[in-house]
Amino acid sequence: MSSGSLLDVMRPCGRFVVAGAGFEAAVQDGTVALVEDSFRQAGLMRRRRRRVPPPQSGFAGFRFPREVIVLAVRWYLRYGLSYRDVEELLAERGITVDHVTVFRWVQRFTPLLIDAARPCRHAPGDRWFVDETYVKVAGRWRYVYRAIDQFGQVIDVLVSEKRDLAATRRFFTRALGQAPRPTDVTTDRAQAYPRVLDELLPAACHVLEKYANNPIESDHGRLKSRLRPMRGLKQLRCARVITTGHAFIQNIRRGHYELGVEEGANLRVLAAFDELTLAI
Repeated sequence: MSSGSLLDVMRPCGRFVVAGAGFEAAVQDGTVALVEDSFRQAGLMRRRRRRVPPPQSGFAGFRFPREVIVLAVRWYLRYGLSYRDVEELLAERGITVDHVTVFRWVQRFTPLLIDAARPCRHAPGDRWFVDETYVKVAGRWRYVYRAIDQFGQVIDVLVSEKRDLAATRRFFTRALGQAPRPTDVTTDRAQAYPRVLDELLPAACHVLEKYANNPIESDHGRLKSRLRPMRGLKQLRCARVITTGHAFIQNIRRGHYELGVEEGANLRVLAAFDELTLAI
C-alpha cells in the first residue's frame, strides 16, 4: 500500500503516529507535522545539568586546621629548628602532633606555597651570580646549584647528584624559564660554565674575576646555617624541598614578593603566609 493511501485510511481516525524512512509524523485534523526536532529538543530539556564541583582545597583530608599546618611549615622553614623542635613548640600550645606528621606537612605544602606565590614574585635583575655548594644526603655529598641577582633575590636552586655539564645545563635551563635573560653572569672557573653559557646565553658577558662571586658565596652560609640543625638529609627529594623552601623564605624576607608589603620586616613572613593560606 502506498503512503498516500495509508494516510487516506488513517485521516478519519483522529491522531496517529506513522514511522518510516527515519522520521516521525503526527496526523491530526488532516494536518501532517514533523515532530522529530521537537522530540529531540524535549529530550535535551529533560536532561539534568551536570554540576561542576568547586575546586578542592589543598588542606582537604587533613585532620588539623590549616592554620596549624601552615604555622608548623613556617616555623620549620624560617628558623633553625628540627622536626622534633616544632613538635615540642606545638605541644606547648596544646597541639599534639608527631614530628613525622610535621615532616609530611613540610614536604607536601612547601611546593604548594611556592606555586601560589609565583605570580607575586618580582622579576629578577639582569646580573646573575652563580655558584654551587654541598649538602650531605644519605651520608653522601651532593651539589646544590644556586643563583642570585644583584639585589640578593635567589633566582633558582637545583640539587644534583653530580657536578657536570648536564647538571649545569639543567640548572640554567630551569633558571631561564623563571627569569629574563641576564646581561652578566658571574661564576667560578668550573669548566662546564663557559660551554653552557655559550650555548644558552651567547650574548651575556661571562665574568670570571677574582672575588667577583663573593655575593653568592656568602649567601651559601645562610643555607648552611639552616641545614646544620637537621643532622643531614635522608632523601634527595627532601633536600630539594628544603633548599627551595629556604630560598622562598629568604626572598620573602628581603621583599622580593608582593606579599606582606604593608608589614614591617619582622612580620613580613607571617603576613605572607596568611595570604598564601587562602590561595591554596
